[in-house]
Formats: sequence, structure tokens, C-alpha cells
Amino acid sequence: MSEHHHDHHDHDHHHDNHFTDMEARVKALETVLTEKGLIDPAAIDAIVETYETKIGPRNGARVVAKAWVDPDFAEWLKRDATEAIASLSYTGRQGEHMRAVFNTPDTHNLVVCTLCSCYPWSVLGLPPVWYKAPPYRSRAVIDPRGVLSEFGLALPETTRIRVWDSTAELRYLVIPERPAGTDGFSEEELAELVTRDSMIGTGIALSAEALR
Repeated sequence: MSEHHHDHHDHDHHHDNHFTDMEARVKALETVLTEKGLIDPAAIDAIVETYETKIGPRNGARVVAKAWVDPDFAEWLKRDATEAIASLSYTGRQGEHMRAVFNTPDTHNLVVCTLCSCYPWSVLGLPPVWYKAPPYRSRAVIDPRGVLSEFGLALPETTRIRVWDSTAELRYLVIPERPAGTDGFSEEELAELVTRDSMIGTGIALSAEALR
């Protein structure tokens, strides 16, 4: 069954497909600089992609890996994720107040921000485009199992799905289950198995074979 946890919160944002004022300004500036030959849009896209999928999520992956190998740290995450994550020097804007939610064999956690795109930048980097899109923000609440299947994640009908609604005051980090067959893996190797999507809940950690 699905269990939705919604915090009704006010965000000072426009909730549609149009650019915000800041996005419009950035787009206009990018257009002018491109026309003057001062920047290469492809290079900008490559940089954004790197921070979105490689550099940014590595912080969160290290948090997860440490939780997998250190029971005391895992308990700290459960009690006070903000302080536990800060102990690894992952702090800053968009990550001031964190909560870690742990997947289990019976429960799978999924994170969404229904009103805009609140996202823990300090541990996951830049939010993916789909996370900010209205279809994901609405359907993750209405049909979380269907959304997960579209991401290629088919969960048993007996698995409970808990949907957590991020807010400007509180952001969530999913701690995926540790993959089987990784008992001898180092913390660094384990971190390589943690994907950005697994920390949002739209995926799971990679299998041990991914490093072989």
C-alpha cells in the first residue's frame, strides 16, 4: 500500500511550466553570451550534467555508504540527519534541515516536492529536470507505483510505498538497501553502487556485479 506524508507548505514560486524570473534572466543572459560567441551552450550543458549526475550525488553516496558500514552513524542519521550529514562536511544552502528515510524489505521511500522543486543540493547536487516537472510532482503522489514502474522499478505489490513531500524547511534523503553480496566491499566501493535516483527513491542501488 502507499502512505503519503504531505506537509502543506507555502512556496513563493510559480507552479507552472513557465520560467521563473530568475530562470528567464539566466536564459536571456545565456542567449546574449552565445550570440556574442563568449560561451558554448554544449559546454554549459556538459558542466550542468556533470554536477547533476556525477559530482553532486557523490556526497550523498558517501553518506549512504557510511550508513551501510557504520551502525552508529546509521542511528545518528535516523535521529538527526542534519547533524550526521554535516559531520561529513556536506552542508550549505538547500541542505540546512535534512531527514534520512531508510528503505527496508517491506517499505520503499519516494521523495517529491509537490509544489515546486525543493531538493537537497548539498548531498545530491542539482535536481534533475524530471524532478521539477509537474507530471512527476503530481503523479508521484497519486500513483507512486506507476511512476516507479516508468523508471524501471517494479516493486512487489506487498511492498509499502511511502511518499515524502519535501519543503523549504525540510528535505529528505533516501537510504537505499545495501545490495546483497557486498560484505567485503570497502566504503569507497559501496559508494560507487549508490545512484542519485536511489537516493530520491526512483531507483535502487546497483548490484555488486556493477563493480566487477
